[in-house]
Amino acid sequence: MKISKSTLGWMFYDFANSAFTTVIVSVVYNSYFQKVVVNGAEGYAQRLWGLAVGLSMTLVAITAPFLGAVADFSRSKKKMLFFFAWTTAAATSLLYFVRAGDVLAGMLIFMVANFAFNSANVFYDAFLPELSTPQDIGKISGYGWALGYVGGLLSLILSLLLIKYDVRLVFPMIGLHIFLFSLITFFLLKEVRKPSKRANYLKISISRISHTIRHIRRLPDLLIFLLSYFFYNDGIYTVIVFATPFGMTRFGMGVNEMITYFILAQFTSVLGAAFFGWLTDRFNVKSSLSWSLLIWLGVIVWAYFCNSVTEYYFVGLLAGLAIGSSQANSRTMLSLLTPKDKQAEFFGFFTLTGRLSSIFGPILYGWIAMRTGSLRLAILSLACFFILGWLLLQFVSLSKGISRSSLLSLEES
Repeated sequence: MKISKSTLGWMFYDFANSAFTTVIVSVVYNSYFQKVVVNGAEGYAQRLWGLAVGLSMTLVAITAPFLGAVADFSRSKKKMLFFFAWTTAAATSLLYFVRAGDVLAGMLIFMVANFAFNSANVFYDAFLPELSTPQDIGKISGYGWALGYVGGLLSLILSLLLIKYDVRLVFPMIGLHIFLFSLITFFLLKEVRKPSKRANYLKISISRISHTIRHIRRLPDLLIFLLSYFFYNDGIYTVIVFATPFGMTRFGMGVNEMITYFILAQFTSVLGAAFFGWLTDRFNVKSSLSWSLLIWLGVIVWAYFCNSVTEYYFVGLLAGLAIGSSQANSRTMLSLLTPKDKQAEFFGFFTLTGRLSSIFGPILYGWIAMRTGSLRLAILSLACFFILGWLLLQFVSLSKGISRSSLLSLEES
């Protein structure tokens, strides 16, 4: 498979932005905010962190479908991608100025960064069908995720070095990482269609979304997939959010150990994204995604029975394999089931589904942990999300779903 300059540029955005999720959300700023900025009772700090994440995700959920529809009609995906990408970089860098006691500033700056990061992904994902064919879409999506995990690995290694001097230096380093490597995308990625001269994009976006809602019943396989994604993504998001607190609380691991934990997981994430991307093109994306969800179920069961730090490291390696494969395959699945002229709009709904689903898993986890006093039972509860997601996925017909999306595109053209 020959990769064009534009496709390579698109892939490098994964390399640029993965540092945010890996370092800011999952490990370093997560821990810094709760232990240093708030420095209060553990439950209070976790509630504030959850509030910051939840409010920013809610804002993304509200705006993503509209932003996607605007991008589709104005044909300005690249422009909007970099507006939000560089906003993420700037806000992440500003976290350097957040010190102990700066709770409100620490929450607000993070919320801006997290909102911008997730909004940018709407436009980034919507480029995928323009850069691929049905025969290689799995590989391109998978290779993009794989390159992203390499970027995450690099940022984790640099973070491990900077923490020895001042943990706050990590935040502008991540902002610089996002900015510098996204420049590769900026210069290489080309948007196929020229921008429209129409100006009333808000009115147009509302009209397009209303039209999509009225006609979405004609895409039942897409609806079933989105429902499946709603459940299994809830489980994935909760694992990402609570992997660090679980390791620290249950096994007494420190920040440096958790960074090492995520560094090791990056290697299997790269393998998972690349291998399951190949598996998608060799068989089909539904089969590949189904297998990755079964791996996730294995991660949950193993975490329940895990009894040592060493064993928890191996759980992390398996989780890396699962996350690399499931995220790449989810993006491919949506792209195949979506009308070609509504990619950004439907990726907006995809983002909306993902952000809404991120609410319930953490709530269930926290409630069970509080009521039972057992993190093991809390983590085991997440198995229900993966089981429901896997079962619903089996009802999706790829062939019918692709045919229906193509027919809808022809009727709308």
